[in-house]
Amino acid sequence: MIDLKNIYIETYGCQMNFSDSEIVVSILENDSYKYTSDINSAGVILINTCSIRDKAEQRIWKRINQLKSLKKKNTNLIIGVIGCMAERLKNELLKTDVVDLVAGPDAYRDMPALIEKAKKNQKASNVVLSEIETYDEIKPNYFQTNGVSAFISIMRGCQNFCTYCVVPYTRGKERSRSPESIINEAKNLFEKGYREVTLLGQNVNSYKWDSNNEKVNFAKLLESVALISPLLRVRFTTSHPKDISDELIYTIAKYKNICNYIHLPMQSGSTKILKLMNRRYTREWYMDRIKAIKRIIPDCSISTDVISGFCSETEEDHQDTLSLMQWVGYDFAYMFKYSERSGTYAAKKLKDDVPEDVKGRRLNEIIALQQKLSYESNLKDVGKTFEVLIEGVSKRSGKQFSGRNQQNKVVVFDKEDAKIGQYVNVKITDCTSATLIGKILNK
Repeated sequence: MIDLKNIYIETYGCQMNFSDSEIVVSILENDSYKYTSDINSAGVILINTCSIRDKAEQRIWKRINQLKSLKKKNTNLIIGVIGCMAERLKNELLKTDVVDLVAGPDAYRDMPALIEKAKKNQKASNVVLSEIETYDEIKPNYFQTNGVSAFISIMRGCQNFCTYCVVPYTRGKERSRSPESIINEAKNLFEKGYREVTLLGQNVNSYKWDSNNEKVNFAKLLESVALISPLLRVRFTTSHPKDISDELIYTIAKYKNICNYIHLPMQSGSTKILKLMNRRYTREWYMDRIKAIKRIIPDCSISTDVISGFCSETEEDHQDTLSLMQWVGYDFAYMFKYSERSGTYAAKKLKDDVPEDVKGRRLNEIIALQQKLSYESNLKDVGKTFEVLIEGVSKRSGKQFSGRNQQNKVVVFDKEDAKIGQYVNVKITDCTSATLIGKILNK
């Protein structure tokens, strides 16, 4: 049965969006709404969106079209699109006969008012970007978590203006939350039984707090969260290579509960392409940071992002990317074809001149190499023993648990007498390119 005060939310895209969805639910619950996991009982359906790639937006348009049937069954149903796509495509979304409201990433406090306006059969929108909004005093509703791991947004926005990226235009200027609010959120999660937190930001390692004579950079913030308890694992994402300092690397090495894992997007192995992307580092700079990580944290796992077929990319540039991947030996990677995003510098000033079939072929070569690298990395772990935090039941077998080790690798193993949320020592007996397979040593 439909309840007009029930809210259902679907989240697409990055981890930041999942964190934002938990903030939105909290704001609406403070206004007497209730979260439901049953879409058919919802009076309000929200879609939290990503705009970073065209494929992501096409997926949202398809989902909006699918929701037409629910709209026809219930004329009182409110459907809203929130997040980056709402910020970017407000007018196009509101022209549909499905979407009643749109709200950008800095407008979530206005959600109750937007819904009320939509209930009066008026299209509602707020996509105003803020230079100060961080939602730092809002206690998220962790409805999407497993009760073991949670995300904490420590900053919002981005001002790097990579030429291919829409994020600075959809999420606004970079600004950081107060360290006190972040540490308190992490403490509260630990006291509730959570055993892992991931600190989130578009460029998380550029975190900076300077207020009332208190200066805190990301290394110091990371240390403060780690000191809450040695039983609380700490992760972070996403890092920008220009901000990976030796101080930060040494901080990770100093504390056992800061996971030995760094996601460090390279995007391209060609200095020429990196300059066109406005990434603010060269191939040599990136390699220097990788060397520092491997020197200071020898068992650190490193993952990356790679874009295939950016404007003017030659076969030589592509080979530079493959050779850098091989040199680093990434444990895993997120790999994509370049898709032009309207409003970006690249769309306005650079020619998207690499044919689609060439982009596809190069991407396939990147994927094939990474599968090889991932398998080689996992194969080296066979015979080793890792401390694994049990996060839940394996998707493939109800008889097995799944968790991650310090290096962020997924490990599956028979349940035995273990419990979710428990740390166990697992000896690795086999692997695939994506997963470590093992056996619990301590019961």
